[in-house]
Amino acid sequence: MRILVVGASGLIGQHVVERLRALGHEATTAARTARGGVDHALDATLASGAEFRSLLAGHDGVVFAAGADDREVPRRPAYSVFHRGNVAPVVRLLAAAREEGLTRAVVLGSYYTHFHREHPDWRLAERHPYIRSRVEQARLGRTAAGPDLPVAVLELPFVFGRARDRLPNWAEPLDRWVRSGSPLVAPPGGSAATTARRVAEVAVDALERASGEDIPVADENLTWSRMIGRVAEAAGRPRPVRGLPGAVVRAALWSTWAVHAVRGRQSGLDPRHLGGLLLRELFVPVARSGSVDAAIEETFPRG
Repeated sequence: MRILVVGASGLIGQHVVERLRALGHEATTAARTARGGVDHALDATLASGAEFRSLLAGHDGVVFAAGADDREVPRRPAYSVFHRGNVAPVVRLLAAAREEGLTRAVVLGSYYTHFHREHPDWRLAERHPYIRSRVEQARLGRTAAGPDLPVAVLELPFVFGRARDRLPNWAEPLDRWVRSGSPLVAPPGGSAATTARRVAEVAVDALERASGEDIPVADENLTWSRMIGRVAEAAGRPRPVRGLPGAVVRAALWSTWAVHAVRGRQSGLDPRHLGGLLLRELFVPVARSGSVDAAIEETFPRG
């Protein structure tokens, strides 16, 4: 296969490229910033359908590994920012892929779409602009691709790992905290977790099978307490993790929402409703049991 990887300089994008080449496939790389290993400098949020078509010509498939992060807190209304980063470029990319006759595609999405599908009563897309963008990314992207271009959407939870200088976007503040010597606290609930290498394996497998499935990706389901404890241990600062009452978390989130409101800003994950997510066990079925310990150690090396 010959595959175009958009967002190829990111943590997961680099692993996808490495996995493709290790299995004998060709990978063309595109990323926002020109750097070593990037074939084409391209801002996906600005690229036109014609620009995408010129890159896609002669390829069999495409991977979209870019997009807007859920931590962004833009000015109101926030949805326009997440639509511009997650929905619009995928629609243009997959429409161009259909026109060029590509036969397979993978979009790296969020496990929030899994919970949107499984728990419509949580009203996630209605309450959170970021989640709405991920839901519409999958729906409108597949519409643009048409019936002859299967699009697999990988629903990703917390992803641990490293690719050269790239780490998960959320890793730096957690790293500072666990190394600071401050007490460690964790609320009820937890999350699924996986590794960048595992995501790359699943992405390339989906390309090889020309899958059009929604694929939740997880190696382990971890409580917040267990996850934070394992991060601290990997960083060489092991200590007990104390429980944090859910009421404290909800109060802090409401305070965050009030500050955003005064400043005219809106979070991709609305703090007024975020407690309803963070305090749940956001666990997903684990297709292949594994451990994220090695990837945690890569992300938070002892030092």
